[in-house]
Order: sequence, then structure tokens, then C-alpha cells
Amino acid sequence: MIEADTIESRTKALANSDWGGYLGVLLAAACWGSSGVFIKFLVADSGISALALAFWRDLFTFAVLFSSLVLFRPSWLRVRRADLVWLFALGGSLGILHVFWNLGVLINGAAVATVQQAAAPAIVAIAAWVIWHELLGWNKILAIVLTFAGTVLVSGLDVLGQFNLSTNGLLIGLGIPITYSCWMLLGKKVRQGYNAFTIMTFGFGFSTLVLLPLQAFTVQPWPVKASSWIWFAGLIAIPTVAGFLLYTIALGQLPVSVSTILAMSEIAFVSIYAYILLDERLTVSQVIGTVLVVTGVVLLSWTRQHTRKVVSSLNP
Repeated sequence: MIEADTIESRTKALANSDWGGYLGVLLAAACWGSSGVFIKFLVADSGISALALAFWRDLFTFAVLFSSLVLFRPSWLRVRRADLVWLFALGGSLGILHVFWNLGVLINGAAVATVQQAAAPAIVAIAAWVIWHELLGWNKILAIVLTFAGTVLVSGLDVLGQFNLSTNGLLIGLGIPITYSCWMLLGKKVRQGYNAFTIMTFGFGFSTLVLLPLQAFTVQPWPVKASSWIWFAGLIAIPTVAGFLLYTIALGQLPVSVSTILAMSEIAFVSIYAYILLDERLTVSQVIGTVLVVTGVVLLSWTRQHTRKVVSSLNP
């Protein structure tokens, strides 16, 4: 078995260039995009509720990460007491995001919730501009517009007519991108002092604590069939552990505003997986939407690399 520090060191070596950071986010998005496939089969097989699934997903992820560090790198579980506040905020935002997302899907519909989440890159870009003075150039603004428009098209053009929301639906819709943005920004904050394994262990641990009291309001999935455990294991391994770790590692290399926009490529991966694995045929507008999302990601990556080359040529 490859030790955790070996994985971390190899990933850090890859991330010495911006392309390493881009690759990390895109691989994370590819992992996240598979979650819909695992969740669809898991829910169909077990009938588990969205709220219960969020809790057990976070609990098992924490258990996997915590036990791995106890066995291989217990020193990585040591954090400064002052940083526990930030780590709790990180985990809390992740847990609350899961609650908002589940409620958004139930009340507003999955398509509307997806579009609402797509507002997060704009929030993160503005917040990063204010907090860390990250540049907010034309390339970021255009990339945000392209990825948002692409998300609308992938979600279905009729999603625009579904925004006649109730007060609760509107508040939940605002909560989705806000909590998503908080998780991204807090991840960047704590990433500067700790490795990805430490951050995600504490993050999922605190997220589990936030979701625990809510389990009294939903039916728990007992007993669980053997086939359901297979889908659940895939959900934990690929979109959760691998996806979140890859993204957190990449945060150490890229500005948070850039990584958040790149993460919207998850929409394109979801479309591809649905077409290949779930036999869901894409409409012309959904294909165009996928292309717009990819275009926004490519534009952002190309302009950033071009700017770095120009700066390097001026400072030999």
C-alpha cells in the first residue's frame, strides 16, 4: 500500500506548475460528477433518504480518513487549537451545504438547485478579490458567464420557467451557493497551514456532527442489502474521498476563484456519465451547454498560463 505521505508528495510535485493545479481540479470534478450515478443506483436499491445519505456518507468518509491517519500518520491529526475554529467552520459549511442541497432538490427541483449552485463562482471570485486581492479580470468574468450559461442549458432550458419560488425555496436557493462558497473559501484558508488529509479528516468529522441531530427527522436505511453496500463504497471512494482530496490538494496551488470556476466542469462530466452509464440522451441545448462549460474552463486556463508567460518574459 502506498503511504499517505507518498501520495501527498507526488501530488505536490505535480502541482509545482499551474497545470498540476488544473489537473487536480479537473480530476476532482470528474470524481464529483460520478456521484450522481452512485447515488441514483444506491437510492433505487435501498430507498435511503437524501438527508440520511448525506450523514452516513460524511460519517464513513471521516472514519476512512481518520483510521488511515491513525495507522500511517498520526502526527497529521495534530492541529493548533486556534485553527480548530476554522476547521469546524469548514466542516460545518460542508454539512450545512449538504442540508441545503438536499432541501433544494426536494423543494426547488434538481435542475433549479444545480443552476443556483452555479452562482458560487461569482461569489467566490468577488470574495477572493476583497479578501486576498485576487485579480478579477475579464477572463474570470467571461468564464463565470460561460459556465453559468452552460449550466442552465445542461439543466434544461425549461429551468428558467421554474424559478417562481416560494419564500422557503428562495432562501434555500440562496443558501446553496453561499454555503458552497464558504466551503471553498475556508478550504483555501486552512490549506495554507495543513495538508489535504488533515483538512478533510477534520472537515468531514465536523460535518458529521452538524448532520447528526438532523437524523432524528428522517428514516434510517436499516437493514442494508449487500448490493447497496457496493454502491455506497463506490460513493465513498471515488466522488467523496478521491474527489475532495484532489480538490483540496489543488487549492494549495491555484487561486480559489480560479479553482471554483474550474470545478464547474463537473457539469460536463455529469452529462457524459449520464449519456454513457445511464443511457440518458442529451438534447442539442445540453450539448451546447456542455461545450460552453468546457470553453469557460479552457479560456480561464489558457489566459492564466499566457499571463504567467508574459510576466516571466518581463522578469528573466
